[in-house]
Amino acid sequence: MIMKNHILKLCGISALVLALAACGDQEGPMVEQGDKAAWETGRVSNICKQATVPDRDEFPAVDNSAKVDEYIAAHPEFFKFASVDDLPKNLTWEKGTDLPEIGSDQAIKGGTYNERIQDFPRTLRVVGPDSNGSFRPFILDYVRMYFARPHPGTREFQLYPGIAQEWAVSREDKKVYIRINPAARFSDGMPITTDDVMFTFYMMQQKFLIAPWYNDFYTNILSGVTRYDNLTFSVSLPDARPDMAYKALNWEPYPKHFFTELGEDYPARYQWQFVPSSGPYVVCPEDLKKGRSLTIRHTPDWWAADNRFQKNRFNFDKLRFSVIRDTPKSFEAFKAGELERFSLQLAEYWYDKLPDDDADVQAGYIHKSKFINVHPRPTWGLWMNQARPLLDNRDIRLGINYASNWQLVADKFYRGDAARMRTTADGFGLMTDATLQPRGFDPEKAREHFAKAGFAVVGDDGILRNAEGQKLSLTLTTGYERLKDILTILREEALKAGFELRLELIDATASFKKASEKKHDIYFGAFAVGYEMYPRYWETYHSDNAYDVPFLDDGSINPDRALKVQTNNLQSMANPEIDRMIDRYRTSEDLDEMRDIAFKLEDALYEDASFVPGFVLPFYRIGHQRWLRFPEGTFNEMHTRSDVQFFVGWIDEEMKAETLAAKKSGKTFPPQINIYDQFEQN
Repeated sequence: MIMKNHILKLCGISALVLALAACGDQEGPMVEQGDKAAWETGRVSNICKQATVPDRDEFPAVDNSAKVDEYIAAHPEFFKFASVDDLPKNLTWEKGTDLPEIGSDQAIKGGTYNERIQDFPRTLRVVGPDSNGSFRPFILDYVRMYFARPHPGTREFQLYPGIAQEWAVSREDKKVYIRINPAARFSDGMPITTDDVMFTFYMMQQKFLIAPWYNDFYTNILSGVTRYDNLTFSVSLPDARPDMAYKALNWEPYPKHFFTELGEDYPARYQWQFVPSSGPYVVCPEDLKKGRSLTIRHTPDWWAADNRFQKNRFNFDKLRFSVIRDTPKSFEAFKAGELERFSLQLAEYWYDKLPDDDADVQAGYIHKSKFINVHPRPTWGLWMNQARPLLDNRDIRLGINYASNWQLVADKFYRGDAARMRTTADGFGLMTDATLQPRGFDPEKAREHFAKAGFAVVGDDGILRNAEGQKLSLTLTTGYERLKDILTILREEALKAGFELRLELIDATASFKKASEKKHDIYFGAFAVGYEMYPRYWETYHSDNAYDVPFLDDGSINPDRALKVQTNNLQSMANPEIDRMIDRYRTSEDLDEMRDIAFKLEDALYEDASFVPGFVLPFYRIGHQRWLRFPEGTFNEMHTRSDVQFFVGWIDEEMKAETLAAKKSGKTFPPQINIYDQFEQN
């Protein structure tokens, strides 16, 4: 390492029915009446002052809870009930507790962490329309416990426990058996039980969620659930996949007691309701300042606070997110000490705006940190919508590939720090085809393909036209304001190939909404990729996520097919051969076979040419106030994609007071410009 000098239905609840009595058993945590009353009037009311979310009165009170039991009873092939005596006797239970702790035992609890968001989220739902925004990690991906999750600090792919106390994998039965930690609670204080598990499968299978990925995952990837008692259940999978345990454990149940009103109006009724979760943070109604800011608060007496893998994490009492749309303005707020950290991923900010000789850096008030990580790479690039005019022509798509000068982006915008992305699955080790190379910038080859598509006449403005006089012009949409100069480079270079890119820069949430609803021509952006054993393909490239009925029975294209919206198939890709490979990939039980299919899939995606691979940054860089601390010497865990992902940082209030006083008096500290390269790969 180089060291260079119903919102919470948890606020003001008057009545709550705790039903834990399926199969007549009484095992597991029960809430006695006195405890329940204390819960309703005590700890929960200490979190939130305001009882309900804005606009809550628009929806009449209903009770749809009976529909859950009716649905479960009507699907006995999926929802099964048994007793603990029916558990296999030869199970080997795993706990994952021999894995290393996460974070630093030097961490200090408390303080308010101030962060910028580019635009206000469109919803607090984490499932359904508009839920896949940039704020979601702070109320889902980064903060939920799940039953178990991949450990971010081990070389091998291993799981550490969250909600689960232990689990057992039976490849013969194609089942994973799970015991819930008796201490596990939702953030409203209610115990997590198998009733919530059964409810979650019911909920996630409902079409009114408008969430195709969840519908598929909780029906086909997890293909059945069996309840043994209040704390014990098993999940069935259709195939004995290499990552069975990961698939069966890497999710969180939803609270049955919270969703008594769940029904067809789900997207609107629950738009601004924060759902109680297993995690340490909640959103209160009074902390929603629409269009301006929102705050998440730490749950008092969080059930997992002393857990081996959580005790050194989630150290902030509050995280306050302020809407600052312009990156330069957010940098000014950071320099003024109003934000705890600022991303220096852009070369302009690392080298120019906050250089090593910056006065605040040299005085030690602001630290610079660069962390070289090992993680599947975000899929930065150009996503072409084949359902749009011109882009249904492969020669047009090939021409755009050759007209995209990503090497200049890497050299000029990132000053040589970025590398060219090669595939849609970079960063998966042996599951990534190291031989596949993207098409390079070649204006002449681009023109050849454009000519094959009928665009061979050069207009007075240098833009190609076809015989009807139509210009070769498409709109490039993005919400990444901080990367707008990349688009300028791509536009200017594309002109050399006679291709016009009309740039459309809108807010981040609106841009992704436009792309997921398939209203874009070309979208510039990336999916953040999780740490998994192997890459996914179904949600992004399968025709199930492009059209309602993509093909007729004879395999031909359905002329009346309608686009599916709110999916991740941004290319509207519907290719029968790619579908067949993805279907086999999803059912294979052999990792070598999966690798072979993955390589063939990447070849097919390369030939399809509707995704132009962009760039890869094998690190993340931030500037942070002196009082925002990270684990000494290591900074973070190996498999992290950002400094905040695993919440291992903390605020040192004494150091904050010392630093602010030093700024006034002129006292300085040793500069800290740190490069953490312990995980660098050659």
